[in-house]
Amino acid sequence: MDKLIIQGGARLQGEIRISGAKNAALPILAATLLATSPVTVCNMPHLHDITTTMELLGRMGLELTVDEKMNVHVDSSTIREFFAPYELVRTMRASILVLGPLLARFGRADVSLPGGCAIGSRPVNLHLQGLAAMGADLSVDGGYIRATAKRLKGVDLWMDLVTVTGTENLMMAATLADGVTVIRNAAREPEVVDLANCLISMGARIEGAGTDTLRIEGVDELHGTTYEILPDRIETGTYLVAAAMTGGNVKLKNTRPALLEAVLSKLTEAGAQITSGDSWIELKMDGRRPRAVSLHTSPYPGFPTDMQAQFTALNAMAEGTGVITESVFENRFMHVLELQRMGAQIKVEGNTAIITGVPQLKSAPLMATDLRASASLVLAGLVAEGATEVERIYHIDRGYETIEEKLSNLGAQIRRVPA
Repeated sequence: MDKLIIQGGARLQGEIRISGAKNAALPILAATLLATSPVTVCNMPHLHDITTTMELLGRMGLELTVDEKMNVHVDSSTIREFFAPYELVRTMRASILVLGPLLARFGRADVSLPGGCAIGSRPVNLHLQGLAAMGADLSVDGGYIRATAKRLKGVDLWMDLVTVTGTENLMMAATLADGVTVIRNAAREPEVVDLANCLISMGARIEGAGTDTLRIEGVDELHGTTYEILPDRIETGTYLVAAAMTGGNVKLKNTRPALLEAVLSKLTEAGAQITSGDSWIELKMDGRRPRAVSLHTSPYPGFPTDMQAQFTALNAMAEGTGVITESVFENRFMHVLELQRMGAQIKVEGNTAIITGVPQLKSAPLMATDLRASASLVLAGLVAEGATEVERIYHIDRGYETIEEKLSNLGAQIRRVPA
C-alpha cells in the first residue's frame, strides 16, 4: 500500500491534459454487455475502478484488449457466466451497473450487493423496484441480487430520488425491453448523457437525455460501435481548485467548460480569473489568496457533491468564512477531521460545514477516507507548511489517473512511496 508525501508551498504553473471521465467509463463498459458485436471505448482513464470493471467482464468470459492509447476493445459474444462475485464488487459501487444489461440481454444475473466509498447510504432499491416493474423476478439471498426475466417490458417509471446509477441501470435495461419505457425524475448528469449517446450509437432509441424525463423505445438487439468517453469534469475541477489554492496559473486541456458551470462560477467568486475555449480552461490567480465561498450541493446542473471536499479544503485556507451545505450524501464530511488536524477552523452542524480560513495550514500525517476526501487532503497538503503524508491513497487511485505525475508536471513537490 502506497502513500503520498507532499511538500507544501509550490505555486502550480503549466498545462496538463484531463483524462476520460470515470463516471462515464464505468457504465459504458457495462453497456458493452448489450452489444452483439464488438465495442471499442476510447479515452479510457487508467484507474483502479476501470481495471476492476474490466476484470469483472473478463471473469464473465468477455474478451477485452487494450491498446497503447487506452482504447478498450470488448467482445461480449464469448460470455459464459452471468455472475458478479463479491470479491470484485465489494470495492466498487458501480459494479451494480452490470445488472440491467445482463438481465435485458441474457435474462439472468447474479450480482453481489455493491460496496464503494463510505459516504452514506446509497441503496439499490430503486434499481430493483424499476427492474421488477419491468417484469424481472428478483430476490436478495446471501448478499447477492438474483434476477431472472424472459423479456423485460416497457413501463412508466417514477424515480423517488434522483439517482445516477439507478437511471443508468434502468436505461440500459430498457434498450432491449419490449415496448416503451419512460423514466421520470431521471438524473441529468453529463455522464448519463454520455452513456445515452453511446447506447444510441449502438442502435438504441433514446430521447430526453439531459432532461428529467427519458423515453426509451426497446429494440431487438444492439450492435457494436466505437465511442469516445467525455472528459472528467471532477478531475478538471479538482486541478482548478488546486491551482486556485496555490495562487497558481494553469491551463487544462481536453476538457469541457460547459460541464463545469457551477464550479467555474464558484472559482470566479473565489477570485480566480478564468478563460476557456471549447476544450480548454485557463485559471489565473497570480499569487493571490482565494476568497471563501458558500455553496449548496445538489444534482446536476447544481453544484456537484463530488467537488464539495475540494472546496472545503479551499475555504480552509481562504480569506473569510464560507458555509458549505451537503444535500446529496449524509456522511460526506469525513475529511473535516483530517483538515482540522492541519489547523483548519471548521464547525460541522448536521449537513452544513462553517469554515473560517486560516492564513497557513500545517502539515500532518493524514488518512484518506473516500475518493474525493482523499483529493481534498492532497490539495491541503499543497499549501500546508512542511511535508504532509496522505495514507490509504488507494481511494485516490480509484478516481484520479496518476495524480502525483500530473501535479508534479504543474510544479508540485509530491511523490508516491510505499507506506
